Amino acid sequence: MEYTDAIGNKHLADPHARIVSLVPSITELLCDLGLAGQLVGRTGFCIHPADVVQAIPKVGGTKDVNIEKIRKLAPTHLVVNIDENEKPTVELLAEFIPHIVVTHPLRPRDNLELARLMGGVFCREQAAADWCAAFEAEYALLRAMPPARPQTMLYCIWQDPWMTVSRDTYIARMLEEIGWSVPDLGELRYPRFEWSAELMDGVDGVLLSSEPYRFTEAHADALEKQLGKPVLLVDGEMMSWYGSRSLQGLKYLRELARR
Repeated sequence: MEYTDAIGNKHLADPHARIVSLVPSITELLCDLGLAGQLVGRTGFCIHPADVVQAIPKVGGTKDVNIEKIRKLAPTHLVVNIDENEKPTVELLAEFIPHIVVTHPLRPRDNLELARLMGGVFCREQAAADWCAAFEAEYALLRAMPPARPQTMLYCIWQDPWMTVSRDTYIARMLEEIGWSVPDLGELRYPRFEWSAELMDGVDGVLLSSEPYRFTEAHADALEKQLGKPVLLVDGEMMSWYGSRSLQGLKYLRELARR
């Protein structure tokens, strides 16, 4: 069978694929689908599942990859993501890797298509179907919750400079599942912003993510005193990691709505 990735590339199923994954959340998904033995390379940020990925060679970061190290691993497939990996790097790798599988999930339910794509291309269809069933069960529990009060939340991913997320991101679509929105701060997917009375007038609270910047409870407490509005520390992996971690992410959303 043929399987189509996020940019329309067609991929035939290959049970003998040698895979390099440059996407931490998808590395985890591939391991959970039973493909750890075919992963020949990963980034240093691919840290889950910890006991499994230790045996998989590191090839750099999501953006600063070691091209020659990957070449020596002789992969047949490279898994990348539009947000996380840079196009020039992917184009260099495409010169010697036959198959580039491009991903771009933008909302929680895109995880179903993502799992089916990985399961199909790498011949783990049943494992992917089982995972999708588990996702549907968790999603049904989330949808069965009483609707939360609509709120606008400023989701912070970095400071110096301060950065947030646009409405056209996976994180924003996760928040939408519990009735929360993010402010519209322009066309950039991850815009910078300055604190101002006008900005604060338009939001109900602030969410500080534990990644990629390591915000802590101390940051949240200090900012709440400064702003006079609720500031909550949230688990960045639960909010932004698609793939396997989205199952826990759906549970986390239910807890967040209750908080």
